[in-house]
Amino acid sequence: MARFGMMGVMLAGLAALAGCSDTGEQAAQEGGVVNLYTARHYDSDQALYDRFKQETGITVNVIEGSPDELVARMTSEGANSPADLFVAADAGALWRAQQAGLFQPVSSETLNSRIPANLREPSGLWYGFVRRARVVAYDPAKVQPDEIDDYADLASPRFRGKLCVRSSDSVYNLSLVGALIEAWGEERAGEWVRGVVANMARPPEGGDRDQIRAVAAGVCEVALTNSYYYIRMASGDDAADREVTQKVKLGFPSLNGEGAHVNISGGGVAAHAPNRDNAIRFLEFLASPESQTHIAANNNEFPASPDVPAPAPVDAYANFTANPMSVAAFAARQPQAQSLMSAGGWR
Repeated sequence: MARFGMMGVMLAGLAALAGCSDTGEQAAQEGGVVNLYTARHYDSDQALYDRFKQETGITVNVIEGSPDELVARMTSEGANSPADLFVAADAGALWRAQQAGLFQPVSSETLNSRIPANLREPSGLWYGFVRRARVVAYDPAKVQPDEIDDYADLASPRFRGKLCVRSSDSVYNLSLVGALIEAWGEERAGEWVRGVVANMARPPEGGDRDQIRAVAAGVCEVALTNSYYYIRMASGDDAADREVTQKVKLGFPSLNGEGAHVNISGGGVAAHAPNRDNAIRFLEFLASPESQTHIAANNNEFPASPDVPAPAPVDAYANFTANPMSVAAFAARQPQAQSLMSAGGWR
C-alpha cells in the first residue's frame, strides 16, 4: 500500500500523484486500485486496507491529511483528482467536502440496508460506518448523574466555573452546537453557548483527553468529550490514564429527551473518482459488519448498524439511547454554530 503524509509542498504532492498512476497501472492487472483520501489517522485502519486487498485484489492507495487540507487538495486538483473516496471522522467535515462539490451520489442497496437513514446523507453523497457520542466526563464525588442527564444542564448556574471544554473550532463542538440549533433554534442554542462560556473553569485548551484529565485533577467537575477518548483511556496501556478514569465517570446526557448526540466516521465517493466502482465496493466494505466491528474494537467507537453488536471494550458503554437526529441536519448547521459560538465568547 502506498502511504503519504500531510500535504507538504506541491512538488511532493505531484510526485505522489505520479506514484499513484504507476502503482495503479500495475495493480490494475491484479484487481485494480482505489485512491483513498482520509482524515482518519489510526494504525488499526491498515488492517482493513490489507483485508480488502486480500478479499478483492484491489489495492488501497492512501493519502492522509486533515479534513481541510484534503478538501483544499481535492478542490485544487479539480476534475483531474485521483481521489476515489474521501473519509473523515465527523459529519461536519463531510458536509464541508459536500459544499465544495467533492462528492457524487451513490445508490447502493448494500449501504442503504446496512447504514440507518439518520447516519447518512439523504441523497447518497456520504455514509457513516461507525458512531461516537459527545458526552460528559464528570467527578462522581462532586456530581450526581441526574445533574448531567440533559445537555441543557451544562449551561446552568450549578456548574458556574466548573466546566472544561476544548476550543470552539473543534469540529466536534461545532457539530454538537449544530445539533442544539437543529433541536432548539438559534435563540435557545445561543443562550446555551453563553451559559457554557460563563461556566468555564478555564479558557478552552487541549483536546478531549485533556478535559478528562482536568476533571480528575480537580480543575473542573464536568467536561465535554467524545466517548471513545474516555474508553481508550480506560482500556489502554497507559497506567496513568487508567487511573484517571477510576476518578472520572462517563455520563450520556439527552437532547430533548431523545438520547445522546452522536456523530460519525464516514465517507463518500469523490465527484471525479477514476475508479468509481472500486470506491463503492470499498465503501460497502467499510460498512460491513466485520469492518464496523474491527473499527469499533480498535478505535473504541460504536458500530453504525443496530444489528452489529458492540465489541469489547466499547460494549460496556454501548447501552445508551442515541439521539435519532440526522447527522446531515446538524452538519449543515456548522456556519450557524460557529457564528453563535463566536458571538457568545467561546474562544
